[in-house]
Amino acid sequence: MEGRSINFGAGPSALPEDVLQEAAKGLLNFEGTGIGIAEISHRSKEFGACLSKLESHIRTLLDVPQTHSILFTQGGGSAQFSAIVLNLLARHRLLHPELKDEERVMDYVITGSWSQKAAAEARRLGGGKVNVVVDSREFSTKDKKSFDNIPPHGDNNNAYKFSPDPALIFYCENETVDGVQFAHDQASPASFPFHRLPQSALLPLVGDHSSSFMSRSIPHLADHAVIYAGAQKNIGPAGLTIIIVRQDCIVDVDAAAKLGASPVPITMSYKTLADHGSLYNTPSTLAIYVAGLVLQRMKNMGGLEYYENVNRAKQAKLYNAIEESEGILRRKVREDAGSWMNVVFDVAGDGADTRFIAGADKLGMKAMKGHRSAGGIRVSLYNAISEKETDQLIEYIKEFVRQEKGRVASEAA
Repeated sequence: MEGRSINFGAGPSALPEDVLQEAAKGLLNFEGTGIGIAEISHRSKEFGACLSKLESHIRTLLDVPQTHSILFTQGGGSAQFSAIVLNLLARHRLLHPELKDEERVMDYVITGSWSQKAAAEARRLGGGKVNVVVDSREFSTKDKKSFDNIPPHGDNNNAYKFSPDPALIFYCENETVDGVQFAHDQASPASFPFHRLPQSALLPLVGDHSSSFMSRSIPHLADHAVIYAGAQKNIGPAGLTIIIVRQDCIVDVDAAAKLGASPVPITMSYKTLADHGSLYNTPSTLAIYVAGLVLQRMKNMGGLEYYENVNRAKQAKLYNAIEESEGILRRKVREDAGSWMNVVFDVAGDGADTRFIAGADKLGMKAMKGHRSAGGIRVSLYNAISEKETDQLIEYIKEFVRQEKGRVASEAA
């Protein structure tokens, strides 16, 4: 489309152009109703079919077992920082009513800014104590302050200290700000240590997959109690949150409150969402519609396997370009922990980051400035970024590196 830039932003992120064109039609006339999707009643049969279709796409593409329900809500991943604590502490209260609050433990694996914020919210809400299973900053080879790695879990170290019977075990699969992600190869010491988890048939394992959802398969999906994701990275506009929750974690929070658990706001209760088919209150109708279009397109393109292969190729090309820049571009994250979705790096030299961004902007490549807390450059390679667009970025990087080397040589002379 004329005038469209390549959006390498971390979110809200790029969406496929053909989906946007189809969505524009639905904004005017959804399913032949004569009413736009942003206007239609969420109780209508047409929207009900739209919601059911989205659920079906997610279940099929990710092979979600029938032991798990798929729920839709609002508030993004940050709202789930609170919801998981309240719902899973309520579950733990029902299972262990005799325990005092200080005897309930919530395990947090801290590998970046988002898992750090999730743990802080758990401490703020109370109802149990937070056990930091591991903090990756302690394994940084830089300054012990950087989230630049995934702590290894080999047999010869004791990096991960899980509790024997926690109310929840939290991890963030991909840290959008810091560009750190658990390795997808389960043989890698930088993968998530599923084998180190407490031995239990119904583990309270919670995965924040907000910025990697639908980019590749989810290891051990059936072993999770909760997986959640904001839609605005890979599958739709902001405003929609997807929750995959094991049915034993959909509990009567009011019964738990009578036993001393904290009351759960009604729209944060997984039972409320499940009992009302995610329609207790008005959902994000437009975001649900667009997400459905994106996932239908994904199925047509070859499903999750296709996107996983494309995403693997895109990130490999970009990391290779960084490695081949002869020090002009410098990775910020250890090689085995580099994110597929959010590639972060610094540009050597005074003002070089600004020059890099300005040059890219002239070519229509936008939103690559690093997060305000981290600086540098952040390139997000979500599903809607094609391999061709990634190649365009690689060509720009090669030209930028050539110019920077010439500039440095000129200044030295």
